[in-house]
Amino acid sequence: MAMIELHHASLLVADTRRSLAFYQDLLGLDIDPSRPDLGFPGAWLKVGGQQIHLLELDNPDALADRPEHGGRDRHTAFLVDNLDAIRAKLDQAGIDYSNSRSGRRALFCRDPDRNTIELIAR
Repeated sequence: MAMIELHHASLLVADTRRSLAFYQDLLGLDIDPSRPDLGFPGAWLKVGGQQIHLLELDNPDALADRPEHGGRDRHTAFLVDNLDAIRAKLDQAGIDYSNSRSGRRALFCRDPDRNTIELIAR
């Protein structure tokens, strides 16, 4: 059987700088400087051995009428070493979140473009 490994996930954003304030400043992800000029703004962020690609492009998805609980919406999940520290940063930044309903120590929040992010305690 062939081994499959996640390389990256792409998220559509309206403003790369605003999104970097969330992903880089709040969550602590580092920029991967190897991103070539793709003809549109964006950033590649390092997540362990994988990446998140922020693409500043028009979003064809409706941003309204999304499920209130992020676990019922499409989402990207990250393992984190200190969930309590990130929860405190979210509180300080005024970012709403909800706890996972799976029973594990995790929470769901939305980035500035309403992409759902799940943060799971390692």
